[in-house]
Amino acid sequence: MASPDTVAELIARLDAPDHDRWVAQIRRTGGCRQPIHLRGHVLHVDPATGRRLHTYTTATEPGGVLRVPCKTRRASRCPSCAETYRADTYHLILAGLVGGKGVPPTVVTHPCLFVTLTAPSFGLVHTRRERGAKHLPCHPRRNARTCPHGRVLSCTAKHSPDDARLGEPLCPDCYDYSGSVLFNAVAPELWRRFTEALRRRFAKLSGLTLKALKERVTISFAKVAEYQRRGVVHLHAIIRLDGPDGPESPPPPWASAESLAQAVRHAASAVTVTIPAAGDEPARVLRWGKQLDTRRIAMDGDLTEQAVASYVAKYATKAAECVGALDQRVNPLTDLDTLPVRDHARRLIAACMHLGALDELADLRLTQWAHMLGFRGHFSTKSRHYSTTMGDIRADRTEHVRAEAITTGRLPLFDEDTVLVIAHWEYVGKGLSPVDALLAAHAERRSTHESR
Repeated sequence: MASPDTVAELIARLDAPDHDRWVAQIRRTGGCRQPIHLRGHVLHVDPATGRRLHTYTTATEPGGVLRVPCKTRRASRCPSCAETYRADTYHLILAGLVGGKGVPPTVVTHPCLFVTLTAPSFGLVHTRRERGAKHLPCHPRRNARTCPHGRVLSCTAKHSPDDARLGEPLCPDCYDYSGSVLFNAVAPELWRRFTEALRRRFAKLSGLTLKALKERVTISFAKVAEYQRRGVVHLHAIIRLDGPDGPESPPPPWASAESLAQAVRHAASAVTVTIPAAGDEPARVLRWGKQLDTRRIAMDGDLTEQAVASYVAKYATKAAECVGALDQRVNPLTDLDTLPVRDHARRLIAACMHLGALDELADLRLTQWAHMLGFRGHFSTKSRHYSTTMGDIRADRTEHVRAEAITTGRLPLFDEDTVLVIAHWEYVGKGLSPVDALLAAHAERRSTHESR
């Protein structure tokens, strides 16, 4: 039951003369859970005459601040802002498959593959196995061996999708936690070496030097990282063949999806990253896992452009939370036993802290990225020629908002290229109080209801 102080604050907020403006601000943030509070002003001045054309100041706003969306990509922190990021990623990926956003529609005819690069095994984990419509046992073994720690390495359970044991090792003491976090740490470098090896192999298959290939073919990429339940990342990549001018030009007839697939398989098996010995840890050679999925993307095939764009965009808003880890940095002085995570994630974080303290591995910054289980790369990236950019998509949205403000009379019409803009902003906080969060949720539900 709400306290008297909370009820009084709620009534005061509803009776405030600026309540409608507060609601308008909240709606313009799109339902952001942790809006950023800014204080400042913007002046539009005619440089020729010095006349002030338009003035905006937060002094007249509720609380003297402007609330803007936090714009996080993480659904665990702010679902509404993450949904905007997901939608932007969807349109960016789809544009590179079917055209739009400055990409010609003829790009749909270019050979294109959807590739999944996996991590190697670091020990047996509980998994959900299916064959067609049949649900299979996890790890059934007729004569299962017993590990050195006395655990039988077998599991006959048919795990449900929400089973908490999924991704957990059959024997945590046998699991290679150091190898798992080190793989996450070098995954971005493995990806970089993979793209280089792919170009070299495709050139060799085409009977060309790498320099000659660049004059005839452009290999474009877009990729996203996904955490598996066991705590390691694997990468989903869209790989497309273009002509020398990118998506504006078709690739030559000999540049086929089949030869691209051959180059992908070779590159995935060839690249490695060597980790030096450090402390009690031996030297390691890390590589992609043996499982490699390569599928052709085609409108008339099993894997359509829309399906791929939706799949990639979905993972662009996720991080290590699905493993049961945290979505914020872990202080090295924190007692890991107090962290609200499952034991498997706690051991992965502990491995990051242990390895991160070794001088030989300092460049991997494992301590700083322990909350990401060692992974410190960008979740979604693309090559320059793949399609539009997130910046361009956001700029289009900004221009749409400005055009709407001019149409509704909130902003005068003038040429921004010939007007002097003087702005001053300062950060003064973020988030919503419990009462504000309650009213924001009510305003969001009411807005949704009115739009139907």
